[in-house]
Amino acid sequence: MNMQLHQLKSTTKNQKRKRVGRGGKRGTFSGHGSKGQKSRAGTRIRPGFRGGDNPIWKLFPKRRGASKKVDIKHALFQVKARKPLSVNLDVIEKNYQDGETVSRATLVEKRIIKNAKKRVKILGNGTLTKKLTFAEDLLFSQSAHDQIR
Repeated sequence: MNMQLHQLKSTTKNQKRKRVGRGGKRGTFSGHGSKGQKSRAGTRIRPGFRGGDNPIWKLFPKRRGASKKVDIKHALFQVKARKPLSVNLDVIEKNYQDGETVSRATLVEKRIIKNAKKRVKILGNGTLTKKLTFAEDLLFSQSAHDQIR
């Protein structure tokens, strides 16, 4: 016998949304605090609203053209550089055979990294005994560079 839609039972209890400011045991202000924008009914403060101060996008100098990016140096806004994925030499030693090529594509094939689009940096932890060829798009730490060359 198959189960019918009307026989399904919910595993979670129904909870009603708490409606604030409708009387009851919360006193005059009903958990909203007294006065101010956030205590009013129907209030919504946009994300990025700085209390009437200049929005963050108005603080920076403007340059004509989309390609003319500015190095932004501001106390409230720093652009963090995306770090490359790091792979140690001992992992490469363990996963590669003699004479193979190490590239982002082969690292993804061997499931050492997940994404071939991200940059990869080879770090010098471990020793490399096999003769391998490395792709030109890889980055190397100084210690890894000394062991490979």
